Amino acid sequence: MLEELKIPKERIAVLIGEKGEVKRKLQKLTNTKIIVSSKEGDVSIESEDNYRVFLTTNIIKAIGRGFNPNIALKLLKEDYCLDMISIHDFSGKSKKQEERIKSRVIGTRGKARVTIERMTNTHISIYGKTISIIGNVEDVHLAKRALDNLLNGTPHGNVYKFIDREKDRLEKF
Repeated sequence: MLEELKIPKERIAVLIGEKGEVKRKLQKLTNTKIIVSSKEGDVSIESEDNYRVFLTTNIIKAIGRGFNPNIALKLLKEDYCLDMISIHDFSGKSKKQEERIKSRVIGTRGKARVTIERMTNTHISIYGKTISIIGNVEDVHLAKRALDNLLNGTPHGNVYKFIDREKDRLEKF
């Protein structure tokens, strides 16, 4: 099976890594062949195994969305996933709104993002017009709901309380 995708040109170097080490490691771990066109940002993934192509595609998408390759490789774990939120769904076409929304998620000196990551045990990347989350499936679902609340204008403190309540509720099951 062959899968093709595009990632931002400025993320190609991160995907390839120093002397090609990240690309080689990814190919070895997933048993796939990866071909990168540095000029356009096109990436081709080839393998006999469709599931391996799917896994590799998600890892490359994560790297393209601003994640460190070591964090993106966590997607090899069976219970881990990548989810993305489009900032445009909340900002429309307004550049000013887009910046305001990014600022809300990041917080002062990155505090809001780090707090949500810590509380939900996930990794969050704000890159371009997307917010991406990597983690255990249930944790990613909780982080996404918390971020949706934040993006819809819920105060930060209330979002943190929401996470605590949901974690308590889930622990009771």
